[in-house]
Amino acid sequence: MTILFIILGILLFNLIILAHEWGHYFSAKSFGVKVNEFALGMGPTICKIKKGETTFSLRALPLGGFCAMEGEDEQSSDPRAFERKKPWQKIIIVSMGAIMNLVLGFLITLIIVAQSTNFASKTISKFSDGAVSQQSGLKVGDEILKIDSTSIFTYKDLAFALSIDGKPEFDFKIRRNGEIIELKDVKFNVVTAENGKSATQIDFYVTPIEKNFFSLINQVFLDTVSSIQIVWSGLVGIVTGRFALSGMSGPIGIASAIGQVTSEGLKTSIIVGLNNLLSLMAMITINLGVFNLLPLPALDGGRLIFLLFELITRKKMNPKYEGWIHAFGFALFIILMLFISYSDIMRLLGKN
Repeated sequence: MTILFIILGILLFNLIILAHEWGHYFSAKSFGVKVNEFALGMGPTICKIKKGETTFSLRALPLGGFCAMEGEDEQSSDPRAFERKKPWQKIIIVSMGAIMNLVLGFLITLIIVAQSTNFASKTISKFSDGAVSQQSGLKVGDEILKIDSTSIFTYKDLAFALSIDGKPEFDFKIRRNGEIIELKDVKFNVVTAENGKSATQIDFYVTPIEKNFFSLINQVFLDTVSSIQIVWSGLVGIVTGRFALSGMSGPIGIASAIGQVTSEGLKTSIIVGLNNLLSLMAMITINLGVFNLLPLPALDGGRLIFLLFELITRKKMNPKYEGWIHAFGFALFIILMLFISYSDIMRLLGKN
C-alpha cells in the first residue's frame, strides 16, 4: 500500500509540474512564440508525439519538466522566437508558470474550504480556563493582526506563528474597539509533544465566520495568501539558518509525504484522506510557484531580473553571458536537488 501511495505522490507531483509548464506553453502560444518541445519529466525520452510544430514528450525521471521555446536560450533568426518578443510579453510568459501554480493552489483550496460549514476568524471569542494569554493582556473581541513579524490573515497564520518556534512569549498587534494596540511579551504555556519538541499551547478560541458565497471566496483568497506567506517564511528561515536545509523535501520526500498524510487520513475516512491529500497538494503547488519566482539563476525569477533590466533600460543582456549565469545556476540547482534527494532517502530509511 505504501508503494501505491508513493506512486500516487509522484503522479500528483507531476500534475503540479504539468500545470506550471502549461502556463508557459499557453502564454507563449498566445503571443505567437514557437514552442519546440513540451516535456514532462527529465532525462531520456520514453515516448513522444509531434503535434503541429511542437513535440510533446514524456521523460524517464519524474523530477520536473520544461517548455522549450525557440530563441529562449540562444539567438534565433526565427521571427517567432522568444527573444524577439517585447519585454512585457516575455515577462508574462516567464511568470505564467508560477502564476498557474498559485491558481492551482487557489482552486484546490476552494475545494477544501467549500466543505466547511463556517470559517475560523482571527478574533478572540473566549479563553480556556486559566488562560495565560488572557492574564498577559489579550481580551475577548481582540482581532489579531500580527504576531512577532508574521502578518495574520487567517487562523492558519495564527496557528503557524504560535507553533513554529515553541516559545512561551510573543509580541502581538491587535485591533481592539477600532484602535490598533501593540502588546509585548504575551505569554503562553509550552508543552512537550510526543516527538519531544516543544509546542506553544493556544489557550483561546476564535469567532466563527458565517459561510456564504462572498465569505467563501474571501476565505479561499486569504487562505492562499496565508500559504504563500508560510512558504516564504520557510524559505527565509532556511536562508537565515532558522531552519535546517536538510528539512527541505524534493520529489522523493514529497511523494513519501503524500503517501503518509493520505494513509493517515484514510484511517478516519476516505473524505479525510482525500482532504489531507488536497491540502498537501495545495501547499506543494504554492511552494513551487513561490520558489520559482525567487531571483536566482536558472529559476523563472532569475530570468525575470534580466527581463526587467531590459524593460527599464531598453537594452538586452548579452545572451552569451546570461546563458553562462543560468548554466551556473542550473548546476547549483542540480547539486541542491541531489543533496535534498539524498536527505529524502535517508529519512525514508530512518537514518535522518
